[in-house]
Amino acid sequence: MIVIVKVGTSSLTDDTGNIDEANMAALAAEVAAVRAAGHEIVIVSSGAIAAGLPVLGWVGTRPNDVVTLQAVAAVGQPRLMRFWVDHLAKHSLIAGQFLLAPGDFVNRAQYLHARRTITRDLQLGVIPIVNENDAVADDEIRFGDNDRLAALVAHLVGADLLVLLTDTPGVLTADPRVDSEASLIQEIVEVDNQLEQVAGGAGSDRGSGGMASKLAAAKMAAWSGVRVVIGAAHRPGVLQDAVAGESGVGTVVHPRGRRLSARKVWIAFAIGASGTVVVDAGARQALVERATSLLPAGVVDVVGTFAADQAVEIADESGNVFAKGLSRHPSLRIKEWAGRRTADLPADVAHEIVHRDDLVVLPS
Repeated sequence: MIVIVKVGTSSLTDDTGNIDEANMAALAAEVAAVRAAGHEIVIVSSGAIAAGLPVLGWVGTRPNDVVTLQAVAAVGQPRLMRFWVDHLAKHSLIAGQFLLAPGDFVNRAQYLHARRTITRDLQLGVIPIVNENDAVADDEIRFGDNDRLAALVAHLVGADLLVLLTDTPGVLTADPRVDSEASLIQEIVEVDNQLEQVAGGAGSDRGSGGMASKLAAAKMAAWSGVRVVIGAAHRPGVLQDAVAGESGVGTVVHPRGRRLSARKVWIAFAIGASGTVVVDAGARQALVERATSLLPAGVVDVVGTFAADQAVEIADESGNVFAKGLSRHPSLRIKEWAGRRTADLPADVAHEIVHRDDLVVLPS
């Protein structure tokens, strides 16, 4: 079994942002136990920014501008890796560092290269430690949080299980900070709007995720055919129990039968939409039932302003969003072409508004 383990910042650091060695030692021991049982493990580790803050004198505070945060990440990342290397070495395990960027999942050649390299490390007995390349990532093209990155890595290596470790027992029926009777949801068949509304924002000042991002990641992984467990990092034996399928280990999100390609997982769940293209009933039927490309003849309206190659939602005339894709044309051109037949369009440009290879019909 290939297991992806995502560890959040709050599970690795104390309140000042310093690495909590007791927590890291416990996690390393659990990783070693799962590895000894014959499973392959990839760790997606947050904590670079938080680990760099105290070194640069930000104790109890955090800068807000992106460039400074990236500079802090450059200081914190080697610190974070040193701790992983040292603690895994105590169990005779070797750590390898992978800093990934969104382009590694969108560009086919980069995707295959990343997969080959990580897979080879696993074959060599290495524990890959993955993080976003925070120090150089463009704020406009980044994962946003390591939960989504972990889901993409799970797809990349064909993982069987994704474990999202956090500071809560799993997905709860309400925010425990405001509802003392909140209880654990042990199983989720489908991540729906009701569950997403229950999820709040970032769980701690040191992290960028929170339960909302974990549910988003779980949805991505489920559409990749990967089982997901969301559980508490401090729970003894959490990794072993997640691998064994023990009940009560956290919240289990079941995989869907249909598996999307990595590119379509990225389009559907990992990038934000810059606008909406509204289509008529005939276009909706063609997209949903026949998996066609979206042509101008079916477009009735465009909401928002966007450029070519940006992500857009596709909605019916009642406002229901049912698909998402990458627009081949800017919003102004689509408005100009709306309702026109292919024969009436210029012959020297692509006529598809969204090509079927760049379009995903979303779960209802």
